[in-house]
Amino acid sequence: MTSCSDTAADQNGTVVYLALGANLGDRSRTLRCAVERLCCFLDDPKCSSVYETAPMYVLDQPLFLNLVMTGVTREPAVELLRIAHEIERDLGRNRRSERRNGPRPLDIDVLLYGRHVCSDTTLTLPHPRIGERAFVLVPLLELDSELRDPVTTTRYADIPVDRSGIFKTDTVVPVIKT
Repeated sequence: MTSCSDTAADQNGTVVYLALGANLGDRSRTLRCAVERLCCFLDDPKCSSVYETAPMYVLDQPLFLNLVMTGVTREPAVELLRIAHEIERDLGRNRRSERRNGPRPLDIDVLLYGRHVCSDTTLTLPHPRIGERAFVLVPLLELDSELRDPVTTTRYADIPVDRSGIFKTDTVVPVIKT
């Protein structure tokens, strides 16, 4: 498999999908700030609705607000991940002190980077847990119901997932291209 450090944007940019989640602090404000910052690196940015979801893996923590964002980037995949981690840090996340899958002010995952498939110590594309997470699949499919896994070619819409813990909210996260 190709190393993600070799994964550059196509000449006209690459369509990316990013998952954003927050369950500490002012969750809505954090998501708005993160989306605003990410818009600086995306052409034609769009966001799904915002969903409130129960936590997975570590259950004794607050509910999450989640959304998926898409756009076209000219940033290489690992640079986009670095930017995402910088935004997380700036908005209060400290990866060194937090419990894995525990509460956090912000989490940004690179889900898809075009149809690129790669893996190394910092990034795996497509994100390996898309199919097990309703809080990712539901907003992802809201943006594009025909998306397919670049590895298996399975339509994400055909993956069975428990949707019982995910609820669309009235929260609006405006997409503002600065």
